[in-house]
Amino acid sequence: MPTETGLRSLDRRAFLRAATLTVAASMAAPFWKSTPTAAATANDPDLLFKGGSLAAAERGYRRALRSNTGDSHALAQIGYIALLSNRFTDAERYLSKALAAQPDDVASAQRLAECFVRQDRISRATPLLKGTGRPRDTAFAELYSNITGAPWRIRGARSTRIPFITLDPVPAVEASVNGGRVQPFWLDTYATFDLSREAAEEAGLRAVTTMSGGVANNQPITIWLGVMDSFRIGDIEIRNVPVQWSDAKRPSLPDGTPAAGAFGTTLFYHFLTTMDYAGRALILRRETAESRRTRATSRLPLWLAGDHYPCTLGSLGGYGPRMVTVDTGGIGSGVDTTVEIAERAGIAVDYDHPLPQPGGTLYPITADRISLGEAIGHSIRGRAADKVFPGFPGPGQSAQFGFDLIANFTHEFFKPFAVTFDYTTMHLSITTK
Repeated sequence: MPTETGLRSLDRRAFLRAATLTVAASMAAPFWKSTPTAAATANDPDLLFKGGSLAAAERGYRRALRSNTGDSHALAQIGYIALLSNRFTDAERYLSKALAAQPDDVASAQRLAECFVRQDRISRATPLLKGTGRPRDTAFAELYSNITGAPWRIRGARSTRIPFITLDPVPAVEASVNGGRVQPFWLDTYATFDLSREAAEEAGLRAVTTMSGGVANNQPITIWLGVMDSFRIGDIEIRNVPVQWSDAKRPSLPDGTPAAGAFGTTLFYHFLTTMDYAGRALILRRETAESRRTRATSRLPLWLAGDHYPCTLGSLGGYGPRMVTVDTGGIGSGVDTTVEIAERAGIAVDYDHPLPQPGGTLYPITADRISLGEAIGHSIRGRAADKVFPGFPGPGQSAQFGFDLIANFTHEFFKPFAVTFDYTTMHLSITTK
């Protein structure tokens, strides 16, 4: 396990590995693109999709359907694009048709299940997950089968502001589980809802199933899945929350206090969520037209890949805007990319200080200018990988998602801003404080 010195090192993933925030990522079902039935051409929607032009790709797939209403690949891709944009009616319609046309399309079954999970319609997701034959899907089907009533039931105030108890190495807030004492939790958009084993046992959680194959700090771990009766954060209480926990070692807060766990996008998308880095607070609001009014420096499209991977459009210098991920859990870093992309964007790579990783090598970079719309960062430190490897955000997930990603924007970039995730209108708003 990493030492505290290791946690302060230039390895931006060491913190997340130790905190088990990447366990869900490493266990997540692959979102491979359905296999095309014909060779791609310059006007092929598959190439448009791969390049991140999702609207143009969808128009191309719809043209294909006019020629062949049973084109299972076009049906699957339209459904996938709809899911990325949380257009649930279209996602359900087209993914269901894709499965009817090709019953062994595991990716479409997983995506249709995810469509229901995002809407908290877990009873519709369960049989789909049971039918894929994948161990992770089977485990989550068992978890959902043990949830009585609707999950993620929200009570209390219409909005709440929870101060950060620390900003670095990543933000943390206080919350309580099952009516217990207040404890610290890390915030990370690439987290689902993860507890330490100690916190789970203290709260009296019962495991309904387990998953094997998770990895933390390059060691295999077992993950337990269960249902949390109550999670109280600020003036809001959430009931019936699916959670996971493991015995992986987690880093403590700067003052030595152990963290009870971490949470991120699967909680965030139930609210209009603002991570106010500049104001050092997490703001959760129940969604209304009034609550969405904001004086944003930049308002960008938002997509949600997999079960908890936010994506938007970003630029590295003059290269872009192209698709990027928003994984906020990078310690001491503001951007992740590859050596090839960094050099293409004119970013100097520090080859004199390699950072060996399992499966590859990272090199320090400092980007003169990176941006998400009008939100601009200067002299942003980051990492460039010599090749992509599992767990590397941004370009490392291009194959998983089916579209090219040029970078991941992370912790250090966001410090001057407040970032709002609207998973209803699917916009990412960034405000300068």
